[in-house]
Amino acid sequence: MSNFEWTCPFCNRPVTITDEDVCTDSTELDINSAEGYRVAVCNFIVCPNPKCRKFTLEVALYDAVMATNERVVPKDRLRAWQLIPQSKAQSFPDYIPQAILDDYNEACLIKDLSPKGSATLARRCLQGIIRDFWDVKGDSLKDGIEQIRDKVDELTWQAIEAVRKVGNIGAHMEKDVNLIVDIEPNEAELLINLVETLLKDWYVARHERESRLHALVKLSEEKESARKPKTTQDSSSDIE
Repeated sequence: MSNFEWTCPFCNRPVTITDEDVCTDSTELDINSAEGYRVAVCNFIVCPNPKCRKFTLEVALYDAVMATNERVVPKDRLRAWQLIPQSKAQSFPDYIPQAILDDYNEACLIKDLSPKGSATLARRCLQGIIRDFWDVKGDSLKDGIEQIRDKVDELTWQAIEAVRKVGNIGAHMEKDVNLIVDIEPNEAELLINLVETLLKDWYVARHERESRLHALVKLSEEKESARKPKTTQDSSSDIE
C-alpha cells in the first residue's frame, strides 16, 4: 500500500499514513448465496500523531467472484460502515453552541442511513448558525438568509441558499405525493461540508482573531506597566 494523506477525525491533524499505521484483514463468503459471493474487508488506521494515537475502524462489503484457484476475489464495493468513530464528524470547540453541534453530529451520523434526514438536519443546523452568529430575526430560514446577503460573499450566499433548498426536500413533502426526489449520501455530504466550512470560517476564525487581539492588548498592558517607575514605598521596602 502506498502512503496517503489523511486527517484524523479525533485530533483533526493532517498526517501521512504509512503501512505501519494500517491493519487490514478480510473475510470471504465463499458459499454461493442468493446474492453471490461476498468479501468483507476490515480496516484499522492508527493516528501517527504521538499526542493522539487513536484508531478508526471501517468495514467494507464487496461483491466478489470465484477465481480459478477457488479463491473468492473482491470486485465492486457495495457498502461501507464507519464503526469507530461512528461518523466522520469533525471535532469543534465548545464555544460553538451545543444545539448547533448536536444537529451537525447527527447529520453526519445518519448521512448514509438517511440522506434526506441528514440534509434536513444540515438545513436546521444552518438556520441555527445564521440566527446565532449574525443575530438575525425572522421565523423562516429564507428570511434569515436574505438578511445576511450583504454580509457574506456572493458564492457563500449561493451555497447557503442551496443548502436551504436541498434541505427542504427532506423537510417538506412535494405537492405531488407521487413525485419522489431522492438525495444521495454524497449529496448530503456536500451540505455537511458547507456547515463545516461556516463553523470554521465564522466561529473558529472569529475566536482565533479575538484571542490574538486579546494577547496583543495584554502584552501592551504588561509592557506599559513595566515602564512605570516604582513608588517611594516600593523603593524603601526594597532597601529594607
